[in-house]
Amino acid sequence: MPKRILSGVVVSDKSDKTVVVQVERRFTHPLFKKTVRRSKKYKAHDETNRCKIGDRVQIVESAPISKHKRWTVLEQGGA
Repeated sequence: MPKRILSGVVVSDKSDKTVVVQVERRFTHPLFKKTVRRSKKYKAHDETNRCKIGDRVQIVESAPISKHKRWTVLEQGGA
């Protein structure tokens, strides 16, 4: 089964080798037919501490790294 890849914005880089990425998804509400925005935060492993707040990044699923980290930074897009 292929690994999921999500893209989002780094909202925190305070932890060592960890970034918090906010991923936003848009979908049409089934009853009201209006576009709804939902966001979720993921903790991702950033080995080199390159990512800064505001960077657009892609994260990929990985084996559990710690209690809450199950994602790894794949590539960094910049601000």
